[in-house]
Amino acid sequence: MATPEKVLDPEARIAKLLDDGNFELLLPRTDCGMVAATGLIKGNKVVVFASDPTIKGGALGIEGSQVIVQAYRAAMGAQVPIIGIWHSGGARLSDGVASLNAFGEVFQAMVTASGRIPQLSLVLGPTAGGGAYGPALTDIVVLAPEGRIFVTGPDVVKSVTGDIVDMALLGGPEAHSKNSGVAHVIAPSEDIAYSEIQDLVSLFANQSLMSPHVEDVKLAHLVPDSAKRIYEVHPLVDAILDKDGEKLELLDMWAENMTTVIGRLGGRTVGVIANNPQVIGGVLDSAAGEKAARFVRTCDAFGIPLVVIADVTGFLPGIGQEWEGAVRRGAKLLHAFAEAVVPRVTVITRKAYGGAFVAMNSKSLGATRVFAWPQAEVSVMGAVAAVRVLHRRLLADLPAEQREGMELELAAEHEKASGGVARAIEIGAVDEMIEPDKTRSAIAKVLAATEYRRGSHGNIPL
Repeated sequence: MATPEKVLDPEARIAKLLDDGNFELLLPRTDCGMVAATGLIKGNKVVVFASDPTIKGGALGIEGSQVIVQAYRAAMGAQVPIIGIWHSGGARLSDGVASLNAFGEVFQAMVTASGRIPQLSLVLGPTAGGGAYGPALTDIVVLAPEGRIFVTGPDVVKSVTGDIVDMALLGGPEAHSKNSGVAHVIAPSEDIAYSEIQDLVSLFANQSLMSPHVEDVKLAHLVPDSAKRIYEVHPLVDAILDKDGEKLELLDMWAENMTTVIGRLGGRTVGVIANNPQVIGGVLDSAAGEKAARFVRTCDAFGIPLVVIADVTGFLPGIGQEWEGAVRRGAKLLHAFAEAVVPRVTVITRKAYGGAFVAMNSKSLGATRVFAWPQAEVSVMGAVAAVRVLHRRLLADLPAEQREGMELELAAEHEKASGGVARAIEIGAVDEMIEPDKTRSAIAKVLAATEYRRGSHGNIPL
């Protein structure tokens, strides 16, 4: 069995990540607490740097920070992904303010590379202070069970606020799975954390051309006919993506009403965004808008086409949402889609109401193609809700026993008058109605036939 020192050794960690454990050091190894190397992951060239927690807890000073800066220069020069293996106590106290300045140079290198090369972080141990902001500036953060990310540790928290908390509760998987949105992937084991980084490298770096010829599968049974029934959207997303390709859900326990998955369709990497009716009916709220916006911008920055599965009744109302910035954070999603230049296809499965219809990659925001299933509803709001507003006086004057029947009658008339999907197709807001079981091939044909571009923007951590 390996000794703890070997497990913590940065070269051992780098070797574990790379194909056949082979790597070449970028710089001679010193006692600076940081090692950088080049190698292959699933045949794709990468640059990797790793902190050494056995030297001053992995704290970084001037020399160690420069190793990271040199790693970024190498990755940018070769235009390849860069992976940081983090286990660091932050700035090295013995270097004083110079270590803070050096950390700033690391952050500058990361921001310069943002949106230009994929930046992935693997957090294996406590990562504090400047060491916390390092992963936070990257595109994807994978957190292992022993990983901890926090600005200030438990001792400082106690001295300043009086709160008593341990490192796990402060910045471990529990903290970052549902509460913070900092870690995109929470790995159940360290080995799986390595594997997930490897899959992510393949998805970002190995973007083969999409085949327009994909096998269709039955999908209709995965979505209830009734617009009122809840259901879990993950089986539908899984069925749309390639069965045998790499696939990873990001932020799966944060803002669960919005599902974001990176996987493959027709052999090409795609990003999937889907409302999940299993959680608060799949409505858009402030957190979901922010989560989806970051995902859209990540995919756009790296030329990853988007598939949007829309089944949404609108934005979540309430004073809490307004105070949390639902307008500001929802606007991020509108901006992200309107700005995106990658091919992007929307499929409306059951309903798309109000502003959420626009926000979920509408034609008005530049969607490449918008499809709707035959039972789909498109309107300003649900028909019954609409007639309750439009005919509130008439309905108020009716006896209670007649009111429901009149609501349904008026709703049917309203659906016919407003046009629904037929009217949306007429004005070009929906391109085509398709059968559910033809969805995969319909999406693939559009994405395969569309010119691929990538956004010319960074990937700010929204």
